[in-house]
Order: sequence, then structure tokens, then C-alpha cells
Amino acid sequence: MGLSETLANYFDVHKHGSTVRTEILAGITTFLTMSYIVVVNPSLLTDQPYIEGVDGIAIAGYTPGEVQSMLAVVTILAAAIATTVMAFYANRPFAQAPGLGLNAFFAFTVVGALGVPWQTALAAVFIEGLIFIALTAVGAREAIIKVFPEPVKMAVGTGIGLFLAIIGLQAMGIVVNDNSTLVTMGNLASNPIAIVSIVGLFFTFALYAANVPGSIIIGIVGTSLLGWGLTASGVVSAEAGLVANSSAATYDITPLAGAFISGFGNVEAFSFALIVITFFFVDFFDTAGTLVGVGQAGGFLNDDGDLPDIDKPLMADAVGTTAGAMLGTSTVTTYIESATGVEEGGRTGLTALVVALLFLGSLAIVPLATAIPQYASHIALVVIGVVMLRNVVDIEWDDLTFTIPAGMTILVMPFTYSIAYGIAAGIVSYPLVKVAAGEYDDVSAGQWALAVAFVLYFVVRTSGMLQAQV
Repeated sequence: MGLSETLANYFDVHKHGSTVRTEILAGITTFLTMSYIVVVNPSLLTDQPYIEGVDGIAIAGYTPGEVQSMLAVVTILAAAIATTVMAFYANRPFAQAPGLGLNAFFAFTVVGALGVPWQTALAAVFIEGLIFIALTAVGAREAIIKVFPEPVKMAVGTGIGLFLAIIGLQAMGIVVNDNSTLVTMGNLASNPIAIVSIVGLFFTFALYAANVPGSIIIGIVGTSLLGWGLTASGVVSAEAGLVANSSAATYDITPLAGAFISGFGNVEAFSFALIVITFFFVDFFDTAGTLVGVGQAGGFLNDDGDLPDIDKPLMADAVGTTAGAMLGTSTVTTYIESATGVEEGGRTGLTALVVALLFLGSLAIVPLATAIPQYASHIALVVIGVVMLRNVVDIEWDDLTFTIPAGMTILVMPFTYSIAYGIAAGIVSYPLVKVAAGEYDDVSAGQWALAVAFVLYFVVRTSGMLQAQV
């Protein structure tokens, strides 16, 4: 029996109406569409120029470039582990990696705004992963889903999209600070970074609209090469910052791996619990929503619109998150880009296995990750942010008891630079508007408890009582 036949039999490829060749091509397609995370995740977790005094994940004795290359290795390993579990345990063509939005929450809200040490943030991700594993194992998914208000669940994706977009636009110099209006348009015509970023952004949008496989990574690399070419030819001075200050790559991840253990020291229970809850909430519903969306594209859903045996891919996500935290990265989640592989005909875990193997193969390009300037890598944030806005159509805008919580969730996220605050605003407003509309029965005891908890959190957080744990 040859390798092809062995794979076909193990993953029931023919039973699912597919072929080994189709599964391999689907895996390649999925990998190309999500491979940008190898560059973007390290950039987000390492560099935070918009929050004064915060450097993200910084390790004594290592340059930011070296930390970035460590994070690239960790990103690859976490993606490979989670996607391999998806392949063999769930037998689904879904790929996983550290999630956009979740890494932004990790870096900008937890480490940045709250001042929590990055080791403690990793500890929160680790605990979130363990809770996810336990709840998935006992089949508590339905109970969890019912606790969170539906309009908030439907609005989270759009809010995160806006949040990612503004982070990306700031890195490109397109959106800048303003004392009068808070934000405004930068001096685009006189800023080489802004000019190159705009060219790269619209080039990437064009590729994405044309359904070119790997459009985002092509756009990132193309923008980086444009910046390098303009600098090398003397058209733009080196001081303009179009070229990254790359450093020698390192594959030694020991400073990151296991760092979460030290994060349990001097933990402030209340704030730590809220961080864990927020990580869990965003991860759980982002993954569940993605699985249903991709499952719909592949015809996997049953007559009730549910994905059969969804607990298995959810478990793969939970295991990936836990392993990722142990290695040193933020929450792992299922990628909507998996739909591209499904559309190519991928129907089994063989597609996921191909993605996992390609991630491992990308370890060879880790040195290139530190050569990508931040403005180029953040193109991915704007592109994905814009695409995530389409989730807004799932909200029942003609019902004010949905409009208000959803609107608060979406608006508060980018304006406060916090996914957690947006979710909290939606959860607090939901029972209030439901009671005002006379729809008391629509609010559960769990939803009231969450609303009260977040009101207390806002009081503690904004009154200065919640001190950063250093």
C-alpha cells in the first residue's frame, strides 16, 4: 500500500468525496492565505510604538529583532501543533494559529494599558486554554453560548476588525494623533512610509479581491521590497525608516518557553480573572463562529445549521492555545482563511496536516521575519480588519435591544483601544435595554451576573484602584 492510499484510508478522503491531490492543493492554498501570521504576530507582540513606555514582550539581553525571531519560531510551532491536532483528532480541514485580535488584546490591552507583565499575560492564556479543554471535554459548549448576549457575540468580529484596522493605519502613518480631534490623517504626501504603505495596501487589496492565493503575504513582501528598493537606490534616505533594522535570527526560544510559569507570581486575582474570561470569550466565540462559517462553505453543517462533532475542533483549538502559551505566544484560534482551502475541495484532516507541515517548513524563513518593516507587516491588519466588517450583517439592526449592545461593543473597542472594554460595554448594556423594552424574560441570571461583574470592573479600573502588577 502506497503513501497516497494510506493517507486516503486514514483520513477517509474518498468517503468525503475528495482525493489526496485535492487535499494537498487545498492545504497549500490555506497555508498561503494565512502564512502572513508568521510575520505579523511577532511584530504585534514585540513592537508597541503607540503606547508610551511599553515595549511589548521584551527580554533582557536580547534585541527586539531577536525577540521577534523567537516569536516567529513560537508562532510556527504553535500553529503546527494545533493544526496537527485538528488533522488527526478532528479530521477537519481547518487550520489554526495565534489569532489576530487576540494578540492585539494581549499586547495593547493586557501588557500595554493594564501594565501586566507579559509573563502574567501568558499565564492567563494558559489558564484560559485549560478551562477551554475542561469545558469542551464535558460538553458545556451550549451552556457557555447561552450566557453571552447574542448581539454581543455577533458584534465582536466587527469591533475587532475596526480595532485591527486602526492599529494598522497608525503603523503606516495614515492615521496619527491629534490634540484637538484625537486622531486625524497624517501628512501623507511628505511621509515616505505613508506613501509606500498606501501603495502596498491597495496592491494587497487588489490581489485579495482577485482571489490570488497568498495575496496578503505577497503584499507584505512586495511592500517591503518597494521600501528597500527606494532606499537602496537613494530615492529616499535611510533615515526615512523604510527598511527594518533586522538582526541575526535566533531559533533558541528558551527565554520564551515556560515563561508563563513565572507569570503566576504576585497575581492580582480579580484583574487576572477578568483577563482570563476575556481571552476565553473572544477565543471561544471567534473559533465557534469561524468553524460554523467555514463548515457552511464546505457543506459540513446539518439541517439545524450546526457543525456535527464541533467539540473535536474546539478541543484542537484549546490544546493549541495551551501549547502556545507554554511556548510563549498569545491565544491560538481557527482561521477563517481555512475557507479558501475548503473552496479548493479540502474536506478532511489531510488538508490540515498539509498546512501543519508547511508551517514547519517555514522555519527556514524565520530570518526574513525580522527583515519585514512594521508598516509592511501591518498591512495584514487593515486588510483582515476590513474583511471582518462584513460580520456586521449578522446583527438584527431593526431591533433596538440588539442595536444598542452591538453598537456599544463595536464602537467602544477601537475608541478605547481595548477588546475587553468593548465586550464589557455590550454585556452591561444588554440587560438594561431588555428591561427597558419590557423583555425581562430574555435576560438570564448569568447575563445579569456578568453585567454586574463588568460594572464593578469599570468602577475599579477607571477609579485607579486597579494597580498594574509589576
